[in-house]
Amino acid sequence: MADAKTHYLAGLKLFGQNKFEDAIAEYRLALVEQPDWAEVIHALATAQSKLGQHEQAIATLQRVIELTPQDSFAFTSLSIFLQRAGKIADAETAAAKARMLAWKEELKKNPNAPPPQALGGMNVVQ
Repeated sequence: MADAKTHYLAGLKLFGQNKFEDAIAEYRLALVEQPDWAEVIHALATAQSKLGQHEQAIATLQRVIELTPQDSFAFTSLSIFLQRAGKIADAETAAAKARMLAWKEELKKNPNAPPPQALGGMNVVQ
């Protein structure tokens, strides 16, 4: 019987082959073994988004944010998924959160890092 890591790696391989439904099946098998593995949940959300399942991807990614609330990458992905769902104002809010979290991480290495600048309107990612 395959373990969670084996299913996750199989899912990544399938994702790389644009076999998103098959990747989702592997990610779900990995999550049976390790239900709170944020990296796998993030991968699942990304595959859902690639299939155009934007609302599902957003909902799935909310679990990643619950598990890793300081992860700027999770908020960056959320912004992208929200853009794809046509929720531009929400996407801009998520992007701002991602920039702020990334800046806070940068401050740990560089106490003189300038704060993030507000960006203009976002172009919708297709």
